Amino acid sequence: MSGTASAAGAAGAATEARSDRVVVEVTDLVAGYLPGVNILNSTNLVARQGELIGIIGPNGAGKSTLLKAIFGLVKVRGGDITVNGESIVGLKADKLVQRGVAFVPQTNNVFPSLSIEENLQMGLYQNPRIFKERLEFVTGIFAELGKRLKQRAGSLSGGERQMVAMSRALMMDPSVVLLDEPSAGLSPVRQDDAFLRVSDINKAGVTTIMVEQNARRCLQICDRGYVLDQGRDAYEGTGRDLLNDPKVIGLYLGTLGADGV
Repeated sequence: MSGTASAAGAAGAATEARSDRVVVEVTDLVAGYLPGVNILNSTNLVARQGELIGIIGPNGAGKSTLLKAIFGLVKVRGGDITVNGESIVGLKADKLVQRGVAFVPQTNNVFPSLSIEENLQMGLYQNPRIFKERLEFVTGIFAELGKRLKQRAGSLSGGERQMVAMSRALMMDPSVVLLDEPSAGLSPVRQDDAFLRVSDINKAGVTTIMVEQNARRCLQICDRGYVLDQGRDAYEGTGRDLLNDPKVIGLYLGTLGADGV
């Protein structure tokens, strides 16, 4: 079976697999970087099987902090985070990867001195035996990478590096992928491509939680969205509902919320 056929089959299965089963649940989360200073204040979020969740909000609202808290990079001081029904609070990154959590940071997300293939191998350091199987899956989504596996990652454009980072995150067959600003620093054309890639990942059956500054585009492709403000989930709803909500438009989207809806 070709990689493209594999991804197409996975996408079809994803539609059937989309369900009400909760993959990630964040409950009354309190977290921060410095003692006594909380960035997140009773934040809540639910991501169900097969959903694409978008997180938007003003600068400093705690969006990226929320993803980092889920991935164990920020101290959790209250509340809980569960993945597939089990609490993951306090677990280190390697244990979180074993639990099916993958994280793609905004910057420094590839090994520039390594080839594309070696970067993907790094994503499977805990289980290298399934490399061939997972390579077929990710090159079904990112076909162009499959033709350039020996190319050094440091020679790639920003958009191409983002593809490598997403692919590496998918190598361990995660339950959920956390994407921090996948369109950041990209040209408008490359931004559109990044959003298409995020949709492709989600259509292949991977529950996806994405933080984005491009709020309008994010809400256009996500199943549900959360608007964070001062560390709290101020609004929650389907992407379409949030795009059309006058309060969300006035406070967070401005004229962007009225275009292209």
